Amino acid sequence: MRKVLVTGSAGFIGFHLTKALLKLGFHVTGIDNLNDYYDPRLKFNRLDALDKFIRDNDLLNHYAFVRLDLNNEEGLSELFATYDFDVVINLAAQAGVRYSLENPKVYVDSNLVGFMNLLECCRKVELEHFVFASSSSVYGMNKEQPFSTSHNTDYPVSLYAATKKCNELLAHSYSHLFNIQCTGLRFFTVYGPYGRPDMAYYSFTHAINNDIPINVYNNGNMKRDFTYIDDIIDGILLVIERPPVAYSPPTSNAIAPFEILNIGNNQPVTLNKFICSIEDALGKKALRKNQPMQSGDVPITYANIDPLAEKYGFKPQISIEIGMKKFVDWYLNTTTGI
Repeated sequence: MRKVLVTGSAGFIGFHLTKALLKLGFHVTGIDNLNDYYDPRLKFNRLDALDKFIRDNDLLNHYAFVRLDLNNEEGLSELFATYDFDVVINLAAQAGVRYSLENPKVYVDSNLVGFMNLLECCRKVELEHFVFASSSSVYGMNKEQPFSTSHNTDYPVSLYAATKKCNELLAHSYSHLFNIQCTGLRFFTVYGPYGRPDMAYYSFTHAINNDIPINVYNNGNMKRDFTYIDDIIDGILLVIERPPVAYSPPTSNAIAPFEILNIGNNQPVTLNKFICSIEDALGKKALRKNQPMQSGDVPITYANIDPLAEKYGFKPQISIEIGMKKFVDWYLNTTTGI
């Protein structure tokens, strides 16, 4: 039974990934600091749903949860000493582009210091694969579309994006120095049931359902490569099983078993179409208040997923209409008003 550590396991992607890994027979240890960046009730709801799934499927011996912050070096070292992990999947991070303008220090503490602590633990053990979450935000305001991992990402337009770019650089250096097989995944606007309430699709659904006006930035002309959570999980599971081999890029002699991949839907839609899909799912019209572009936002995200498709067979399945219907159904049936 292979042992996997999932950091940020009470988060949106972490919750769904933990459930999927358990279904496949992995032994999963999940850690999360359960912070209050958004209402912690949703994190506890995810943990409760996971606990029910585990009990219903007699998987108590396959799962352990530890409340732990990546900044806790001693606790993290003890965790690695207790469990002989085969794979580490880092999804823990301080999220949110706009919040990084208000509270930059927490991004440095979580996304840089915490990430470094995790890498230090990984280099001291025999690990099959270290997989970590990056973000489409690293592309900033790149002119060329769709975004390819061969494009330059030296010009982030938010502190959040800058920390994610730093994660990629740190992981590459550790991969080169200590031969850690690393894969970084640039996620493109993930959505679905149990998603973060600070994300636009969640807050828009809540507002439209309750006849509250919504702020529509850039007059709704921004485009996003919205990716349904099930497609994201399928991509992660494909990647886990195939750690990268050592290679050096064309512009460098640095050899490392390291790879960066985009995971997106490869079908960007405008914010206006996105809002229409929520309206259709709810059967209600939004009260819109058009606003200018906000600092840190980018006009478009659009994933080139050719490497993931060609090497791993990845193919997104869920359209924005179907995905938003699934989310809205979950919201209407299970939300606790968060």
